[in-house]
Amino acid sequence: QVQLEESGGGLVQAGGSLRLSCAASGRTFIRYATGWFRQAPGKERVIAAAIDWSGGSTYYADSVKGRFTISRDNTNNTVYLLMNNLKPEDTAVYYCSARKETTVARARYEFDYWGQGTQVTVSS
Repeated sequence: QVQLEESGGGLVQAGGSLRLSCAASGRTFIRYATGWFRQAPGKERVIAAAIDWSGGSTYYADSVKGRFTISRDNTNNTVYLLMNNLKPEDTAVYYCSARKETTVARARYEFDYWGQGTQVTVSS
């Protein structure tokens, strides 16, 4: 069993930066691919970025490519999402997720574990 806990959300002005962290429990986490999803009010939860178990392969949604960077520290069981040049449309609850496979995935149904989410609000 893996438990995920996000932190680092908050209120930021457009053009600013935030770094989200996801702390994971469980020794098997090192073998799990992970992802960051986001859900804006009234919209579906969608992928923002994903990373494989080693950190060697990543995926970014077109809307965040070039602005967000996903990374992981397997020594400390933590996954990060660095968000630069934030825009009001990035406002959402951000969820950390993990799946019991080593390879990158994009679809919500492919992930097995979820955190509670952290709110990111970008003001214009």
